[in-house]
Amino acid sequence: MIYLDNAATTLHKPPEVAAAVVSAMSELGNAGRGAYGASLDGARTIYKVRALLAEFFGAGDPRRIVFTCNSTESLNIALKGLLKPGDHAITTQLEHNSVLRPLYELQKQGVGLTIVQADRLGRVDYADFERAITPQTRLIAATHASNLTGNMLDIARIGEITHRHGLLLVVDASQTAGEVPVDAGQLLADVLCFTGHKGLMGPQGTGGMYVRPGVEIRPLLSGGTGVQSYLKTQPPQMPERLEAGTLNGHGIAGLGAAVRFIMDTGIGKVQAKEQSLMRRFYEGVRGIPGVTVYGDFEAKLRCPIVALNIRGRDSGEVSDALFTEYGIAVRPGAHCAPLMHEALGTKEQGAVRFSFSYYNTEEETDAAIRAVRALAREEET
Repeated sequence: MIYLDNAATTLHKPPEVAAAVVSAMSELGNAGRGAYGASLDGARTIYKVRALLAEFFGAGDPRRIVFTCNSTESLNIALKGLLKPGDHAITTQLEHNSVLRPLYELQKQGVGLTIVQADRLGRVDYADFERAITPQTRLIAATHASNLTGNMLDIARIGEITHRHGLLLVVDASQTAGEVPVDAGQLLADVLCFTGHKGLMGPQGTGGMYVRPGVEIRPLLSGGTGVQSYLKTQPPQMPERLEAGTLNGHGIAGLGAAVRFIMDTGIGKVQAKEQSLMRRFYEGVRGIPGVTVYGDFEAKLRCPIVALNIRGRDSGEVSDALFTEYGIAVRPGAHCAPLMHEALGTKEQGAVRFSFSYYNTEEETDAAIRAVRALAREEET
């Protein structure tokens, strides 16, 4: 199988990841719940990965890294913990449902919401953010890159707007963490949410968020933390304030191995290979008669994603044919990005998304190009 659905989850991961998970499962106890060796080893492992992620994201203090199960949990914690009835939030048409659905839920509770529109290439007008700001605006929530088109937003530019107006910036880095350099400070992010199983090449069920010092988030969950057990509320200090219950220590150990692999390899090297494969595929399919490619490929930087359609054929049918006839795994449909499909005009048809990883090859990319060409030729006849 040629696996080109890495924007959903990376299938091929560094071998160190599985080894770290297996080792952790047989050696680590519950972190913070005892003074014996296995428990202390669990606490040390989790802290080391916390420190590693703080370095990776330019976050400074490891205590500002909070572990969650994925970006969805991180975004729910951030949005529901920062917004209250009467506040106003701004987001974009590029967003995944992990941002949209919490905001829609908050909207029903009295939070105002403005959605910055995108054009047919999936691009936004940054002046629209400023035009949307009201006296009640509390934050802007924006994806770093569209999971459908691969278009990246200029988050630092949005961050400059938020800070100039005294607002907060919540960034969804699901598609960029591990794919491109992500520095929370340079991006001016107040909260940076990430998942472990995509570009970071870690296990599913891992993720987290960086919370800038001075940003106070109401906990989404309450429960055991292993510290200050006699308090009736969550402890005030980070990261325990936002981490209720036993952490996924086994998965976190695997995530640490994945991040270490990226750091040792060099994020620049990872990015260069993935960008090369994405551009190779794009150049190979964009001129095929009947093929429509979505997104802005004139941009200097984007994620390694190419979404396309073949004439009027349903994206699910194309995806099925790619797998059954050519052994190529991709993702069709709506991609949990309904507003982006509205902007692109693909709401009914969906789109076929090809997404590349460090472990893909030029040979696999060329095979995918040949498969798209063959399917387009079938539709022509």
